[in-house]
Amino acid sequence: MDAPDVLDLWDLRVRHQPDAPALVTPDRVLTHRSVDRLTDAWAASLAGRGAGPGRLVGLAFADPGRTVLGMLAALKAGAGFTVLDDRLPAAARDSLVRRTEAAVWLGDGAHAPAAAYVPDGAAGGAATGEGAGAADAGGHPVRPPARAAGHDVAYVLFTSGSTGQPKGTLIERDSLRRFAAAVAERLELAAGDRWLQVASLGFDVLIEEVFPALVAGAAVVCRADTRALDAEELHTMIARTGTTVVELSTQYWLEYARWLDARGLTTPAGLRLVVVGGERMDPRPYRDWQARQPARLAHVYGLTECTVSSTFYTGLLPADAREVPLGTPLRDVEISVRRDGRPVPQGEWGEIHIGGPLLARGFLDDAAATARRFVPDPLSAVPGARVYTTGDLGRIDADGNLVFLGRLDDQVKIRGHRLEPARVERALCEDPAVEQAVVFPDPTTGTVLWAFTVPADPERAPLPGEAVRLTAAERDALVAPLEEQLPDWAVPRVLYRVSVLPKNPHGKIDKRRLSDWAAVVTGTAATGTGAGRTVPGSPATAGTAATGDPGPGGEPLSTVLGLFREVLGAPELGPDDDFFERGGQSLIAMRLLARLREFLPSAAGLRASALLRCPTPRLLAAALATAGPQAVTDRPQAAAGPREAGPQEAGQQAAGLPR
Repeated sequence: MDAPDVLDLWDLRVRHQPDAPALVTPDRVLTHRSVDRLTDAWAASLAGRGAGPGRLVGLAFADPGRTVLGMLAALKAGAGFTVLDDRLPAAARDSLVRRTEAAVWLGDGAHAPAAAYVPDGAAGGAATGEGAGAADAGGHPVRPPARAAGHDVAYVLFTSGSTGQPKGTLIERDSLRRFAAAVAERLELAAGDRWLQVASLGFDVLIEEVFPALVAGAAVVCRADTRALDAEELHTMIARTGTTVVELSTQYWLEYARWLDARGLTTPAGLRLVVVGGERMDPRPYRDWQARQPARLAHVYGLTECTVSSTFYTGLLPADAREVPLGTPLRDVEISVRRDGRPVPQGEWGEIHIGGPLLARGFLDDAAATARRFVPDPLSAVPGARVYTTGDLGRIDADGNLVFLGRLDDQVKIRGHRLEPARVERALCEDPAVEQAVVFPDPTTGTVLWAFTVPADPERAPLPGEAVRLTAAERDALVAPLEEQLPDWAVPRVLYRVSVLPKNPHGKIDKRRLSDWAAVVTGTAATGTGAGRTVPGSPATAGTAATGDPGPGGEPLSTVLGLFREVLGAPELGPDDDFFERGGQSLIAMRLLARLREFLPSAAGLRASALLRCPTPRLLAAALATAGPQAVTDRPQAAAGPREAGPQEAGQQAAGLPR
């Protein structure tokens, strides 16, 4: 008897709830029956063009809804799929297209390869274009007969490539089936749930947003395009669409939490669960959320190479917890903590290893990298068992939860002792006055730890690009608790306060820039202590903000320029420098918009799309000064939700999702 396939779980839902929502778009809601018939037609077209087991279908749509349909259709054709992120530079896109060697490309976006197409659909949903398949007695297309095996590829997605060329990870169909079912089980997904899709297309979280919902009979809620939502847009869309589950990166979630707190709001009534992961989580905002917000939190940990997520923590964080656990493994996931290849006792640190049937087959056309990271597991009784070496440090706590301790390659040596800086950073952040912290050895001798802290109170922050060295009582107040829990060599002896932790182009904290800021400090904190922060654009900073000949009408340009410099951590930024070329990205854009709204009444209705049209301080300031946010912002979508489309009507949509 053949092993079940991920499509078997989908087919079960179509039979049991054909008229229940499966895909929600800004235009309408498609039922399970409608999505099934439409993707059968697409699959027939794909099969006619050579898609099948062992081959890939490339997806390059301009909207997430069609991407979801394309993923399902590719699997129905027996093929796997890959998704081309529309935000990649052209050279990177071309490279991925060449490497995947997809049999066929679907897409209609400007980033799509020239050969990409959108399958046709006629009345009733039957395919009419090249490769049209057979139809049943009702005129509906029949799914291609190709039956893929569990070991056939389900999808290939690429890592970020921050340390080299992006690696394509091959996930098999059996792994996808097991993963989707396990997540649906752990999060108790049901037919009434709606999961909002917000991850970048091409990022593996997309898989987690789509397939657990589909196999559980829930609906996937899609945006009109791939544009990032700011906190206010996210909140509005959750409420408008009846979203019950959403997954956010740690920093995105923090931005949303700050936005809610600043306005005295709670999450929309229908939202029951927010899945958060991607970076280490500080316990304080986690506990604050649990005390103020009705929506529950699920802390998640995983890697692309292990089919997205491996562990979930869904409990209430105890008041004395010093870490937010990563939780316990999903069904079919094996977690162990090892040092020098051997398991360590419970509570001790080691490298996190992941095993079980959710492991990827390996990396696309890279046998050497596959062999390095997917290694034989000598501790398993299963013949041929492998384990993935994550490079992450962790431990198993007394409750059986995995706890993240940092990266193996982030360890440093101080006076002969090996130290994980994250341990010290966590200790610093336990002080209510500290929002963020980074610790590293001084760049000259490497024998003393430096610490840079961002104050929780913005009024305490120095000017952007400045570092204030802490002395006397302020330094002692931060150091004293550390001296009680850490050895002497692990306690930072030189501490600075900054307004932001700058990032390099790879999104990592730019320690070299922090060192440069510290280099200009005279050694005393007599000036520029930040005890009372100067507002950007005020007389005290107008001269600095005007650097670069801003022209007449310093306000609001001086304010806008000062805030650009602040959020980008770039005090030298000029009025004509491009936000995105200077390292700006969606989360930084959210922070910039929030700061602009604080200082400029004309920015009250500003949206993230404004930065795409006006990416420099001068352009944005001019638009705000002349016509307000409406000059640079799209018209908001109507508050009403999408109307329901029955199976007859939905089957008549010519290309699946009307524009």
